[in-house]
Amino acid sequence: MKYISTRGGAEPQEFSDILLGGLAPDGGLYLPESYPQVADELDSWRGLSYAELAFEILSLYITDIPTSDLKAICDKTYTARTYCWSRDPAKAQDIVPLTSLEADFHLLELSNGPTLAFKDMAMQLLGNLFEYVLDKRDETINILGATSGDTGSAAEYAMRGKHNVRVFMLSPEGRMSAFQRAQMYSLQDANIFNIAVRGMFDDAQDIVKAVSNDAEFKARYKIGAVNSINWARVMAQVVYYFKGYFEATRSGQEEVAFAVPSGNFGNICAGHIARMMGLPISRLVLATNENDVLDEFFRTGIYRPRNTAETHVTSSPSMDISKASNFERFIFDLVGRDAAIVRQLWREVDAGGSFSLADGPFAARLPSYGFVSGSSSHADRLATIRDVWQHHGIMIDTHTADGVKVAREHRVADVPMIILETAQPVKFAETIREALGRDPLRPAGFDGIENLPQKVEVVDATVDQVKDIIVRHC
Repeated sequence: MKYISTRGGAEPQEFSDILLGGLAPDGGLYLPESYPQVADELDSWRGLSYAELAFEILSLYITDIPTSDLKAICDKTYTARTYCWSRDPAKAQDIVPLTSLEADFHLLELSNGPTLAFKDMAMQLLGNLFEYVLDKRDETINILGATSGDTGSAAEYAMRGKHNVRVFMLSPEGRMSAFQRAQMYSLQDANIFNIAVRGMFDDAQDIVKAVSNDAEFKARYKIGAVNSINWARVMAQVVYYFKGYFEATRSGQEEVAFAVPSGNFGNICAGHIARMMGLPISRLVLATNENDVLDEFFRTGIYRPRNTAETHVTSSPSMDISKASNFERFIFDLVGRDAAIVRQLWREVDAGGSFSLADGPFAARLPSYGFVSGSSSHADRLATIRDVWQHHGIMIDTHTADGVKVAREHRVADVPMIILETAQPVKFAETIREALGRDPLRPAGFDGIENLPQKVEVVDATVDQVKDIIVRHC
């Protein structure tokens, strides 16, 4: 399997090369040359463990790592010991248990990993893949990433202590919950460097892209990426769509819908890819918060990123994003994989503008991809958290609440709706207390994390200051 850039200016690459490189040299994102078709495999995959299922799917996309080594990596990554925080300990072996709220309305637990967020599902794999490839090549890498909350801690916990890897993680100063900050900033590992940027997530993400697009600097300091601009992140997330499907159905002839809280479009992009592979997904329900850029596109065909001043600070902060990096991957497929069109559209976006696909052939093609969307407000969030707790005895986080609220608006009779649970509620304690008048449930081992010493460097939102930190520590 070879990988191509959404902007058409890069030679096809093997998986291990794009794993370490992140962004393509032309500024585009990597995608496989084609999506493997697996509809005929569904019945044979149904009884597999999560690690076995991951191996079957990942082996279709990773053809430059020996199968025995890839299987060992999957077995090492997806163990009940690592994913041990399920609300029902008896389901720990499932890795991603399905919890039913009512008939044909389910939560897929993705937040049972070491940082209590769905990002662990891909990041733990990424850490093991990095270590494997770097050891084989006798190379080092300096990972540069941006986080609006959960990506940073998941990356740092996956990479901490690993040889040949340093992590430089940017986050928006004061824009994450106290628990999220503590998870990242309390790490004292010598290979972890936290950088708080005075600004919003989009400012941090723009810096990461600018550094990655500086070819000379990127090569000299061996810059890699763990944000969902890295194909391996999206690829790993494809697996749990299949697992959720098998848990909610009895045969490969049934259809399901998935509801996905969406900020950077990486999580739901994995659902799009699973659907393109032949998984019977009737609808992909995209849920945003007050930052509704993606909802606006799927309603109107207009993609209009906001500037920092227009981006809302919300109680589901990991979705406080107005420029969705992975959206370029979907548009590449939507326009028939025409890289020239993608280049033109993103020239407009990168210049601070917008684009419209409201008219013409692409607008007509859009419904065939199964997307519907909606948004949620702070009041909606509180009401949904309260309702799920009162009627089902289940506590959900703010982002999952956005997903539940929008999922309810797009239910279809007799089609199972699966909401991707994104994080455990302890990460957003202030809003849980506002909604329920009580502290969120806190898994054992996380008591007092907010009081630990923290190590972080605060900088202005400038590329040069971030580069200086990388140079100083390399």
